[in-house]
Amino acid sequence: MGLLSGLFRSRDKPQNRTSGSAYSFFFGGSSAGKRVNERSAMQMTAVYACVRILSEAIAGLPLHLYRYKEDGGKEKALDHSLYRLLHDEPNPEMSSFVFRETLMTHLLLWGNAYAQIIRNGKGEVIALYPLMPDRMTVDRDGNGQLYYEYTVSMDDAPTVKGSVVRLKPSDVLHIPGLGFDGLVGYSPIAMAKNAIGMTIACEEYGAKFFANGAAPGGVLEHPGTIKDPQRVRESWQSTFGGSGNSNKIAVLEEGMKYTPIGISPEQAQFLETRKFQINEIARIFRVPPHMVGDLEKSSFSNIEQQSLEFVKYTLEPWLVRWEQSIQRTLFSPEEKKQYFAKFNVEGLLRGDYASRMTGYATARQNGWMSANDIRELENMDRIPAEEGGDLYLINGNMLPLGNAGAFANTEVSDDGKEEDSDEEVLEVEEPGGDGNGSGSEDAVLERHHRRGKLV
Repeated sequence: MGLLSGLFRSRDKPQNRTSGSAYSFFFGGSSAGKRVNERSAMQMTAVYACVRILSEAIAGLPLHLYRYKEDGGKEKALDHSLYRLLHDEPNPEMSSFVFRETLMTHLLLWGNAYAQIIRNGKGEVIALYPLMPDRMTVDRDGNGQLYYEYTVSMDDAPTVKGSVVRLKPSDVLHIPGLGFDGLVGYSPIAMAKNAIGMTIACEEYGAKFFANGAAPGGVLEHPGTIKDPQRVRESWQSTFGGSGNSNKIAVLEEGMKYTPIGISPEQAQFLETRKFQINEIARIFRVPPHMVGDLEKSSFSNIEQQSLEFVKYTLEPWLVRWEQSIQRTLFSPEEKKQYFAKFNVEGLLRGDYASRMTGYATARQNGWMSANDIRELENMDRIPAEEGGDLYLINGNMLPLGNAGAFANTEVSDDGKEEDSDEEVLEVEEPGGDGNGSGSEDAVLERHHRRGKLV
């Protein structure tokens, strides 16, 4: 404890800034003049699409709890209490899908996901409740030990009492995103607030452009002096402003003339800017552009490869964060040696039907998948073992794996004829035959049986 006190003092609490820097990565104003926070960012279609794609992908994957077997394999730990919490229902108020979707949304918007761990008297986890990241503070006490401080709202589940509650690390499932201290993650929205602020500004510009009747601002010129220019301006705006008044014919009196002074959106590269910002936001979340509706550089030949890269380079790091956080927090030291949680991504890595069948055929013919292994991957019922559902076959007349090499004991003599190296071959004479036993079908089967040990 003395060593920890020397290394981690109370002032060394996790902060939302780099070491020695006064610049903080918080929500707020952007260089485009627009305020960016988690709610305004989610009003951008590209941000909403990326957050929804990632959160639903994580929530939709099967999450299983496994137990190590003595023979080195693994099996689902269906009898463990955590299996039901992780796979089905983490608390009485929500399903596993909704729970993981909520935490993943928090992780993408705030850079951290928190859930309160409810335990019974034996220390077993009986429920998990999401906590809002913007009301959570991570700090150290005087001994350098981490603790979590949560500000309670009336909307929270009644699992805690008081306005501010201090929780121990063992009472919080904390999944941090990318950060500089390994304890607190930084919000992707806050880190990229200038790019998102520019997107908000572009969208607001387009909305005001069409609100003005898709016509740029201009000047009303009068040859004389206008006594009440405010009234003329308001009259013009009410008559010709707005998309509902577009294409109306203006009647100008007393020599008045309208001269537009704005520039077209094409000249301002408005559409190109908006399109680039969509790709910019997709780049922040590492989501392929085709998944947010940009199919310009996608084709039939490469879109499947992009989807596989999405699983490998985008989803996989998030899944590892989830799995290791669950392993670190929810299991006791003894359970960590026996159990582990794992997401099943096989469904996302599956190709089209023809490719899957070709792969299954190769695996089946080479002896490393049985019919039941394949049927389980295709969500089909198992074939009973007595009907051969668990047999592993190999090429060469599709023999059972246990009989592979049955003819290894057969030697070839100098004259090219097969001879039995271990035991004498019994010749069986066919009734009514020529006496040499070679013309009988039963004799042929008998010779093959003795040489190959076939069943």
